[in-house]
Amino acid sequence: MDFRRLSARLPFLLALLSLAAALLGGCATSPNAGPISFAEVRQFADASARLGGYGELSRRYRDTYEREQPYLSPAADRIARENDARRRAVYDDFVSIQKSVVLYMQTLSVLAGDGRYDLSDRIDDLGNGLKANTESGLQQRHIAAYTGLTRLLTRVIASGYQNCSVATMVRDGDADVQVLLEAMSALTRLYAKTNENEKKTVLGIFDVEIPFSTRNQDRMLVTLAKVHYLSKSTEYKLVDKRYDLALQGLAKVALGHQKMRENLNNLSGDEVRKLLLGYGRDLRNLRDALSD
Repeated sequence: MDFRRLSARLPFLLALLSLAAALLGGCATSPNAGPISFAEVRQFADASARLGGYGELSRRYRDTYEREQPYLSPAADRIARENDARRRAVYDDFVSIQKSVVLYMQTLSVLAGDGRYDLSDRIDDLGNGLKANTESGLQQRHIAAYTGLTRLLTRVIASGYQNCSVATMVRDGDADVQVLLEAMSALTRLYAKTNENEKKTVLGIFDVEIPFSTRNQDRMLVTLAKVHYLSKSTEYKLVDKRYDLALQGLAKVALGHQKMRENLNNLSGDEVRKLLLGYGRDLRNLRDALSD
């Protein structure tokens, strides 16, 4: 073998390998290097993954009929049962969106930390994909974003996080994450609207019936009805607050991830770390408020 000829061609071969790696894309292009601290990235990702609220509100949306059924007339009940079937048909898709974003944040946290954890079993929880649904607002771009993020997560986790950097993960995932967070916000507003309709249905009965129940023999019944009314009214006020808190949290996650995407080359800079520290603190405060 002519080592002199090989040495002369070595720069060319290295350049060719670099080009091939770049063309392959994904997480093989920008490994973490050096003693750079990503503690704030990890804290932000952990807080984002644990925000909560959306899953609970999704279940509440699914179970709307169970709560409103005792207050429905026979005619209204038939329509409500049809709505119930539609809600249950899309529930798994709504939850799958959350699962993909949570798994992305957990993966980002792993990349930003010192340890390595096996998240491969979580891939199976994501399901087989979403279905477009005009009534719910899910569109083809949401489906495409879900598919794209799932492929990214599968590639990174299946590889054991080899040669994948925080910056590369954020770069490759940001567009899809932003679309899915937008979808979760839109769905949360759908949940709030459904809850408002439920509130009008349930409380409306008391508003109509109680003023006309004036007979002495109805006094105990009216008293019980008023107590029940106050209880349901308090419940709806608390739930309304949870919708607002969930939307604030989703907006905070989207903003924090956007800032990371805008500062890919300076994630360990003081200004970025300070911003992420603040976003993580805000998300933890929101989580505590949602737990009240």
